[in-house]
Parts: sequence; C-alpha cells; structure tokens
Amino acid sequence: MPAHETPARVPTPAPATQDLGGGVWSITVPIPDNPLRYTLVYLLESDRGPVLVDTGWDDPSGRTALAEGLAAAGHTLGDLHGVVVTHHHPDHHGLSGYVQEQSGAWIAMHGAEAAVVRALNDTRRSRWRGRMVELMAESGVPEEHLTAVRSFGSAAAPLATTLPDRELVHGESAGVPGRDLRVLWTPGHTPGHVCLYLDEPGRPTRLLSGDHLLPTISPVVSLYPENPGDEPADPLGDFLDSLERIALLAPQEVLPAHQYRFADAAGRVGELLEHHALRLAELHVQLRGGPLTLWQCAMGMHWNRPWEELGFIARHLALSEAAAHVRRLVKTGLAEELPGSGPTLYQAV
Repeated sequence: MPAHETPARVPTPAPATQDLGGGVWSITVPIPDNPLRYTLVYLLESDRGPVLVDTGWDDPSGRTALAEGLAAAGHTLGDLHGVVVTHHHPDHHGLSGYVQEQSGAWIAMHGAEAAVVRALNDTRRSRWRGRMVELMAESGVPEEHLTAVRSFGSAAAPLATTLPDRELVHGESAGVPGRDLRVLWTPGHTPGHVCLYLDEPGRPTRLLSGDHLLPTISPVVSLYPENPGDEPADPLGDFLDSLERIALLAPQEVLPAHQYRFADAAGRVGELLEHHALRLAELHVQLRGGPLTLWQCAMGMHWNRPWEELGFIARHLALSEAAAHVRRLVKTGLAEELPGSGPTLYQAV
C-alpha cells in the first residue's frame, strides 16, 4: 500500500469524473478503508484511443468506478489503447492487469519500477516478510512490533504484479500517439516513480505528478527492502533533487493522483523542501545527544500525531521515513553508523 502522511486539512469531497479540457479527463477510483479515499486516474485522448495515467485500486468498487468514469468520458474499457503507470503501488497500478485483459492495452512504467515489480514477483510474501523482520530487528524495533509484522501477511495490501510491455525513459516521450507527453523520472517515493509533463501549443503546461507532488500531503520517502541490488543509495536526496527540477520546470497546473489540482508548483515544492530540512535538522539534534537506533530516531521525530497515538501501520511508515532521513544525514556527512553495533546505532558527526 502506498504510504503518505495524513492530510493536514479536512479532505474535499471525492470529485465526479471531470472534463479538464484539452482532451484530458480525471476519473475518481476509490481506495477501500484508507484515509486517502481515492486515486485520481487521468484519461488522455490520443490518435489511437484513450490512454490512462494510472488505473487505481483493484476491487469491485474500483472496477465499477473506472468503467463508469470511462463511460462519462464517452469510452469503454475496450477502447483503451495504453496505460502509463507513475509507480507500482496498488492504488496506482492495481487495475492495470485487469485493464489489459479487457482491452489489450499496453502498459508502460520506468525501468527502475519494473525491476521492483519483478523482484516482488520473484519473492514469496513470506520471504519478503522475513526480510522485513530482519531489517527491522537491525533497526532496534521492539519484539512486540516484530511479532505484529510476522502475523501481518494476510492483512497486507495486495501487490500489483503486472509487468509492463514498455519502458519509460526520462526526458523521452511517454508514447501517447499525437500527444506531447514527456517522461520525468522523479525517484524518492519509489525508485522508478515518474511524473508526466504535458506541453502542447495553445494549452497550459500540465504536470501529471502521481504521488511526487501533492497539494497538502508529503509522500513517504523510505528505504525499500524489496528493491533490487541497484537500490538508490539516498532516496530522500533523490526526492529533493527531483522536486527542485519540477520547480524549475514551472508547470502552470499540477494534476496529482490524490486530493485536487493546483497551480503553484514552485510554492508547494518550497514547502516540501522546508519540511524535510526541518526534519533533518531535528534528527541531527537528536543524534548529537548520543547514539540511537532507527527506531529511537523515529520515536523522537515529529509526526502528525504523538508517537503514543500512532498505530502499527503508522509506526511502520515512521520507521521507513526515519531510515531515509538518517541515510540522508550519512550521505551528507552529518551522521555515521557505529561499526559493530547490534542493533545498528547512528551518531552525529
């Protein structure tokens, strides 16, 4: 399941299918039992039929919502020509296999994301969970939390396992016939996350931002145990660099996968950069007080609720965020791992 911090404001009502102009539609696909509530799937008209950007969560309500949204835009599942996937999380890639079965549409994603899906397909859930427990034990996670992880398998989110037919390449066309849609590799939330830049004469420039840039939510940036051997060494650094590239691009409108459309991309990027700068500074202060495990780092960081009020999933995500932030401090020379420590300890430099 994709990971996000809880929105800072009361979410707006889930929108109906909308014609956004210029041959672009948004379709709302629900996410069951999740505070995000829905994914905004985008439909792009093309010379060879509609192409979707993401597909949404695969369950009966999601399939119905997608079909109804397509009908409102004047199409059926069988009309679809292709699917461009921003990243592999099941609220984005979940319905891609179903869409392909119904339409024969091609599926495209970045090569780094395809590698993650391949690794997940090659690893049984029990083995993946065992690796997760091992990494968390090294991070100083208490036994009661590890026990919960071991028994979590049946409740875990379904994996989106469909592999792509095409690979998206940074800076190149996304392959939507007759549309000037360019791929922007924006790693951080996942290794192969992409945004899509729509730049066509006589129309406002638009960024289909997936989970990379959202109006009030900071996407979780974490270290992934399912990543193949070329896992990014510094996912938070990659995320921050990607944000700065988006700000320089200055799209006139951002079409995110959650919440709502907005205009001030550079302003939102500035907020996110400040948010993570503050977190890194707070974490560095913690580590100056003495060596800490990743779990202790997570406990001491500021979250949207006090640590004592965070549930199992929220603490798990907090640990992932803490790991990425510690990695960033290590990469920038502000922290170091203490050799031979078990569980692993980090200290400020």
